[in-house]
This record gives sequence, C-alpha cells and structure tokens, in this order.
Amino acid sequence: MSGRRRRRRRRRENKKKQKKKKKKKKKKMRTMMRTTTRTTTTRRNTTPPSALPPSTTPRSPGFSAAQVLEQISSSVDQEDEEDYCDSEEEDVSEDEDGEEYNPERDADDYEDDSASRSCSSSEEEPEGEEPEPERETLLSKNGKIKWSSVAYRGPDRPRAIRPPCPAVTPGPTAYAASRTLDIASAFRLFVTPAIERIIVDMTNLQGVRKYGDGWRPMDSTDLRAYVGLLILAGVYRSRGEAAASLWDAESGRTVFRATMPLKAFHKYSRLLRFDDRQSRPARLATDRLAAVREVWDLWEERLQALYNPGPEVTVDEQLVPFRGRCPFRQYIPSKPAKYGIKSWVACDAKSSYAWKMQVYTGKAAGGGPEKNQGARVVLDLTEGLPGGHNVTCDNFFTSYELGQRLLERNLTMVGTVRKNKPELPPALLQSKGRQVSSSRFAFTPTATLVSYLAKRNKNVLLLSTRHAEPDVSDRRDRKPALILDYNCNKGGVDNLDKVVGTYSCRRMTARWPLVIFHNILDVSSYNAFVIWREINPDWMPGKRNKRRVFLEQLGKALVKPLIRRRQRLPRTEAASALVNVIRGERVSAEARPQALERAVGLAAAAADPAPAARLEASKRKRCQLCPPKKDAKTHTACCRCKKYICKGCSHPYCHTCAHWAFSQDGTG
Repeated sequence: MSGRRRRRRRRRENKKKQKKKKKKKKKKMRTMMRTTTRTTTTRRNTTPPSALPPSTTPRSPGFSAAQVLEQISSSVDQEDEEDYCDSEEEDVSEDEDGEEYNPERDADDYEDDSASRSCSSSEEEPEGEEPEPERETLLSKNGKIKWSSVAYRGPDRPRAIRPPCPAVTPGPTAYAASRTLDIASAFRLFVTPAIERIIVDMTNLQGVRKYGDGWRPMDSTDLRAYVGLLILAGVYRSRGEAAASLWDAESGRTVFRATMPLKAFHKYSRLLRFDDRQSRPARLATDRLAAVREVWDLWEERLQALYNPGPEVTVDEQLVPFRGRCPFRQYIPSKPAKYGIKSWVACDAKSSYAWKMQVYTGKAAGGGPEKNQGARVVLDLTEGLPGGHNVTCDNFFTSYELGQRLLERNLTMVGTVRKNKPELPPALLQSKGRQVSSSRFAFTPTATLVSYLAKRNKNVLLLSTRHAEPDVSDRRDRKPALILDYNCNKGGVDNLDKVVGTYSCRRMTARWPLVIFHNILDVSSYNAFVIWREINPDWMPGKRNKRRVFLEQLGKALVKPLIRRRQRLPRTEAASALVNVIRGERVSAEARPQALERAVGLAAAAADPAPAARLEASKRKRCQLCPPKKDAKTHTACCRCKKYICKGCSHPYCHTCAHWAFSQDGTG
C-alpha cells in the first residue's frame, strides 16, 4: 500500500508538470497568433507589394496563418504523448517495488493526500469504467465540517467503520436461561429477594410508626400476593376500576376475595415504602429520586445482566402517566397522557426488551439548561453495550458529534436531524424547486447525510454513520435505504409503551414513588415474558394471546402461597371454594361443582353474558314493601313468599324463633 501511495504521488507530480507544459505551449501559441495577426494587419495598412521596388518586396514564407497553427498544435500533441509514455514507464518501474504495507504510514499520509485525491479522482479512472462525478464540497453552517457530494470509497473511507456485527449472541444470557424454571422464576429474576427485603422492611417500619402495636408485620409472601393482585387487575383491564368493585361479592373477581381482604389491600397501598422517610430529606438535597433510588438501582442492574440485545438498539423517551405532585413531572403535549414522569430507555429494536433505563429528574440544582442533553443521554444508555451495534434515535438525540463519539466505541448511529443543527450544509436544507421523492446526499469520511423530499416543499433529514453509499430503493416513493432502515428500527421504545400499557398494573395514586414502582412491575413482567418466550419457543404455538396468558399465570402463581397460608375462609361461597381447592382440602361432593362453576362463571361474566344465567344468582330488584318513590333495591327475598324485601322491611330471627313464628301462623 505504501508503494501505491508513492506511485500516486509521482503520477500526480507528472500530471502537474504536464499541465505546466501545456500552459507554456498555449502561451506560445497565443503569442505566435498575435504576431501573425499583427503582420497581416500591417501589410494591409501599408503600401501594396506591387508599388514597392523589386529589391524591397518581402519574400513570402510559403505558409498561411492556419497552417502555422495546425503545425503548432500537432507538435504539442506529440510532446504530450511523449510525456504520457514517460509517466507510464515510471509506473511500471514502481510496480516492481515490493515494499510491505505499513499502517502507521498510511494513517499519516491520509490527511496529506485527501485534498489532492479529490482533484485527481476523475483522472485516475481506468479505461472501460464510468468516470466518477465531480466532487463538490459543501460547507456546514458553522464552517467546521466539509461535506462532499460524492461518497468516499476505497482508501478514502476509514477502515474503522464496519457493518454491525455484535460480539455476543443476542437473547437471554446463560445466567437467565439457567435460572428460568417457570413463569414465576422468570419474574423473580427482576424483582429479586434483595428488592423485596428493602420494600418489606421499609413498609413494616412505616406501619409500626402509624399503627404501633396494631400493625401486623408484612413478609415477602404478602408482598408477592399484593404484586400478583396488581398484575391480575391489569390482566382483567381493571386499571381504572375501583378496588371495591374488584372485591364485590356479585360482580367482582373471586381470586381477589380469596387472596386478601379489601382492607388489607388498601392498607398495603397506603403504607408501601421504598426508603426510610425520616432520613429522606438529607438525601433529597443531592438526589431527587431518593425515595426509590436504592430499589431503582438494584432493579436497573438486573436489566443488563439478563439479556443481550440484538444488532439494532433503539433509544427514546417513555412517559408514565401521572398528574399528582412531583418535582420532576413533565409536560409533553405530543404524548397521549401529556403529564407524567419521563424516563430515557434503550431497548432491543426487535423484541422491545428494556435493556437500560434512566429516570429524568429535571434540571440540575443550578437551574440552567443542560447542554447537549440528547448526546449525553445516548452515551449514558449505551455505556457497556458491546461493539458492533447500531443505535437508532430521533432528532432530539442525533448530532454529528454524537455519531463520532459512538464510532469511538465501535457503535454506529442512524437518526433524524433537526434543521437548526450547525453541522448541516445549507444546500441540503433547500426544498423549493426539487422534485417530490427526490434525494440529495452529502458525505464525510465517517458519516452520510440525506435530504429526502417526502412532500412538496417538505424535506426530511437523516444522519448515519452506518451507511456509506447513496443507495435508493426501487419502490414508487424512491426512499433511500437509510430511511428504510430507520423506519424499521425506530419503534422499539414505542412498542414497549404499547404492550406495557395494554395490561398495565398501574392504580390511581397520589404518590409518585408508587407510580415508578408500578412501572417497574410492568417492565419487569414484559421483560420476563420476552425471556420466557425465547427460552421456550414451543410454548403455546399459534396462539396470539400469549402475553395475557403469561401474565394471568404469573399473577396466580404469586397469590397462591398466601391463599394456602390463609387461616380464615372468605364469606362468599365461590371465594371459600377457591381457597379450599388451592389448599387441596376436601370439599363436599355437592358444594364442589357449584363452587367451581360459580368461580369460573364470575371470572367470565364480563366477557360472556351467557354463563350468568346458569349461575342462578339472586337478582337485584326493588323492595316490594317500600313505596315506589323510595326506589330501595335489594338482593334479599323472603324465604316463604319469595318477595324482595330491604333491610328496613325485614326482621332478623334466630332459627328457633323463626320456627316458632311460622308455627304460630299455622305454617310450622
């Protein structure tokens, strides 16, 4: 390679000499033409040759001016051919040089030769190939970056840029695969016993402070059952439903009454804590996320340790809906929720596995805006990512400087660019006069910029350090390959928001730490589903509701230990039968079919109204003894006349007195 560079240098020097010789010869031609024109004009203006004496008549040279010019041009062409032959002889002699390749010398020669290569690239094309278009230099707005209208090929492009090729196998790590035995164990990989211990200890500390000796200590079984009920509420799409309706004897779900009383659920929701509330003010001075910082850090470390992302990684923002008081609540009008807690997320573009997350806690203590926030976020979220991956992000993050810094980590970047960026050339910002579906490209040795006119007078700008050629698709819209790759990988985080929001366990609350905890549970359950699905690809083949079944089985697996440990049976028949079934105790032959039918029917009553007729449950009607204006509704019916009566129109009797009253009326 060093011999090649020397040959190119000599070839360029020879060509420069040839150009100088051509200039000198052109000057000679011009001077000779001037002299010939001068002689002819002087002869026309002076006395004609016939008037002169014979001794003074000039002798004609025998050549006209046109013949003289033809002779001069033929001599110039002959000299050019001789110079070209001399240069060819020098190239042949240089080919015999067998010097080895020195990469350090190549790196030093690259900067010196870049300018001269751009001038002589069109002349170096061998015969039989199409000549490259002329390279046009486009200067950026700030004047620091020189863009070229022609792609850099061959030695002009640095060897550090390679197509993405991850160094590790994408998918669950060996640690995750060896410890995922069932659905519950996949979930416990994220919500670890260490996290449970912190939540249990801090919740018991808060319970003792509030209730004193009347507080019954919470343990990990209670916490898992509470989390399981939250997950089941999300599966049944009961996020906006009041908790009282979930525990209702008639319209509620049997599993909620069978797990714990409604009062215990409300108590856990009020007292759930993730840190010591008394020592929090000192930590809030330096960390706004102090209320959940310890739990968040432990959980966030597990995300990276359990999964290796594929070659495509997406970086974007996530907004968790919340309208309560929070020092770092954000307003994003383009989001459906508009108000909430914002998090930066890096996830796998194919599976939407959340690989790294970071809660945005607002501006710094000084109050000034953070400069280059988008680049800082991407660099933080991709820290620890093995080389060979491609990062896809939107125009909030993308910049030329970010692409260069990611290349230092052997990571490429594709993303849209805002038009106010100083590194863009003004020529690519213009859209007037351009044809729809047309593309303009600009290149540097390490980046590619494209301006695509999607609509009239509306262009889209994308920057890539992955693509090096101005490839355009054969589709009707003529979109470049760069835009097609971006569209394929841009929706990783958006898809995560969609699937998490479908079966979310979020409940109505005024405490922002609980909102973050609910988001931890949602993301953990989805990540566990991704790991379970990739470890067991034959699980439920051909089914489209895999995630719903996964979450339902996960919720039931988390509540079963508490149901088995329960000492008192719930009051409703269906809930008590479910407790007995899970306990494995013996149920009477008469009660078992009815209880199971009632439990199954209540679970499916919302989806299919037909089973409701088979349950033979008492209907809710107006009291037949009260005046119609009162409109008193009741489920209670008289055991004798079957009339519906409210509590005000009925009297409680024990079994003996009721028998005596009926016998007095002659019915006993």
